[in-house]
Amino acid sequence: MKLKRLAALLLAMSMMFALAACGNQANEESKAPENSTAVESKAPDANTPAPEGGDGDVKPVDGKTVAFIPKLTGNAFFEVANTGAQEFAKDWGINVEYMGDATASAAAQVAVINNAVAQGVDAICISTVDAAGVADALKAAMDAGIVVCTWDSDAAADNRALMVSQGTPEVLGAMLVELAVKGLEDRGVDPEKDAVKYAWHYSQATVTDQNSWQVEGEKLIKEKYPNWENVHPDNYYSEQDAEKSVTIGEAVLADNPDIDLIICNDSTALPGQLQAAENKGLTKDDVTITGFATPNAIKDYCKNGTLFNWGLWDCKIQGGLGCYVAAYIAAGNDVKVGDVISVPGIGDCEVMPNNCLNPDDSTADTNNGVVLLPERAIFNAENMDQYDF
Repeated sequence: MKLKRLAALLLAMSMMFALAACGNQANEESKAPENSTAVESKAPDANTPAPEGGDGDVKPVDGKTVAFIPKLTGNAFFEVANTGAQEFAKDWGINVEYMGDATASAAAQVAVINNAVAQGVDAICISTVDAAGVADALKAAMDAGIVVCTWDSDAAADNRALMVSQGTPEVLGAMLVELAVKGLEDRGVDPEKDAVKYAWHYSQATVTDQNSWQVEGEKLIKEKYPNWENVHPDNYYSEQDAEKSVTIGEAVLADNPDIDLIICNDSTALPGQLQAAENKGLTKDDVTITGFATPNAIKDYCKNGTLFNWGLWDCKIQGGLGCYVAAYIAAGNDVKVGDVISVPGIGDCEVMPNNCLNPDDSTADTNNGVVLLPERAIFNAENMDQYDF
């Protein structure tokens, strides 16, 4: 068992544990604009101490080192998440080591995890490419006394402590379908009456989060829009490779010249699919393309008239929150379902059971569960320039 560095940091911090949803974002740069669809509320200042009382003293996180591991480096979503984590880390006094590989593969992530363990970090916060593929490496890290948390894309529930999720599969699957509906309506298609040919284009079926959104989106489509036809039920996958996303995007259009809708629930697939459409001279009036990506990665395509809308959540908040909860547990704080972690500069976040993401997952008595981000945003030509990430 790895020896924990117990510095004399018993500061008189305490917090009130009370049931509340993960909420209240501060950081002015990360706020949603007034005309955005996101729900916004005021969070405590980063330097404001936690309220006194509650179930006991909180052990401070400062001095802890967290290995922050993305699915791959060089992708706008993960780079922005790292920017947010680094900004918050300065206020919290923790060290965030951004460790990744330019290749989105389980083998590459295993090497990164092993490197983090060898460096003796206190905690790992990872977005997994393949939950099964990194399972042994994460178990080895936990056996070495390192706290493992996940963000964006989960590991198996027994291979980590807390997961910081952007939303439940039901919420995000419904959001993708709603984006599609609005895009279809913008070009004069009636989603409830007209026949709609569509397909999904994302990274790969082994990526837990994206696959779960697709599954829930399909359920909703079959329930509400039975006249829609999935022209490629096996889905199109581009493995989070920027060049391949364009190639696969072109294949989607070539295979299905009369396709009406392409849903890209992946921040690499969406710009790739849009570039493929532009390469063929197609606009949002010819085919509806939508999905999840950072605003800055898609703005030019929107200005060009290639898409109507797209969405995401604040990945700066998610990156920072993932690193904080990992450092929080590494500092010796124990949490259970129903507890609230008061995160300076972000707000109060409730620990929820694992089955809020996967109905089949059980939750351990302590240090196991899910923390949800409080809001998501929809971007379009009217509001996109008010975001900068």
